Amino acid sequence: MEIERERFSPSELAVVLSHYDLGVIENAKEFPRGSRRSPKLRLRTAQGRYLLKRRAQGRDKPARVTFAHTLLWHLRQKGFPVPELLPTRDTRDSMLIHGGRVYELFEYIAGEQYDASLDQTAHAGKTLARFHRAVGDFQTAWQPPVGGYHDSSTVRNGLNSIPSTISSHDSVSGYEAELLSLTQELYERYDEAAEVVNQFGFRQWESWIIHGDWHPGNMLFRKNKVAVVLDFDSARRNPAVADVANGMLQFSILRGGDDPGQWPEFFDQARMRRFLMGYASRVKLDLNQRQAIPHLMIESLIAECVVPVAATGSLGQIPGFGVLRMVRRKVHWLMRNFERLRQWITE
Repeated sequence: MEIERERFSPSELAVVLSHYDLGVIENAKEFPRGSRRSPKLRLRTAQGRYLLKRRAQGRDKPARVTFAHTLLWHLRQKGFPVPELLPTRDTRDSMLIHGGRVYELFEYIAGEQYDASLDQTAHAGKTLARFHRAVGDFQTAWQPPVGGYHDSSTVRNGLNSIPSTISSHDSVSGYEAELLSLTQELYERYDEAAEVVNQFGFRQWESWIIHGDWHPGNMLFRKNKVAVVLDFDSARRNPAVADVANGMLQFSILRGGDDPGQWPEFFDQARMRRFLMGYASRVKLDLNQRQAIPHLMIESLIAECVVPVAATGSLGQIPGFGVLRMVRRKVHWLMRNFERLRQWITE
């Protein structure tokens, strides 16, 4: 079942905006990016441009939001490209809690969406390295979440639940046996990849503050450089290489419209390589971490799709069965090309 994008109600907006000193609102436009459970509105006033966001349920615990806001303030002090948080007028808090929901107001920074060029890809890798270096001395009383897509019980439980979650969907009719074998295979591939990563020493690597969702949709560009990094809802503590592997995956994956059966199985290896080169030009990874990257990419790919499919039966607007078939094809491609990928990753 497709999840409709949540929107602000007029009465909700009236109350929320009354807590900010923005002046007369000249224009308000929906900003349909990111989680469909987290509505966003772009505002223009005589004082400037802003982005209002309601946090998705499950990611709106005040302690978690406070951690993310403290991280944003730290990054701004380091000169890292993140938007400024606007405080409420009355209490000067960085978040507003109304009706049990959490709201944030950011300055809006203009930029262009990712154009898939090698220059932008390389700069995204460099910016990730800059982020990791900027958080090296970050300290806060609020503890971030730990873990992520690697060796996750959430992913395994999701794979186990998917056959019952999407069995009633029209796309599965007549293919129930394939769905069972498909989820079982992805479970095995995920387990194998996690085991190899652990053998390389994942549990012993230094834990770091990572972004947790480093993909093109969470940044805007100007003149082939990252102008702003958005959405720190997934920030957590984990080895930095988890961010690197996910970034390599997200910046090289090839899509093809609403039918995942038409998506190519291969990845854009030039972009994958350029992202890593950009990162490695500023931060060095040891040999074991680099050797683990292809296996972390498999874990990230499976987790990225399995978690939403298990929860909703789909990935955005795309039925889950087709998504899982696509994931299997791309996992097979990564496995067939392990040695070639590992060769240039470890150069």
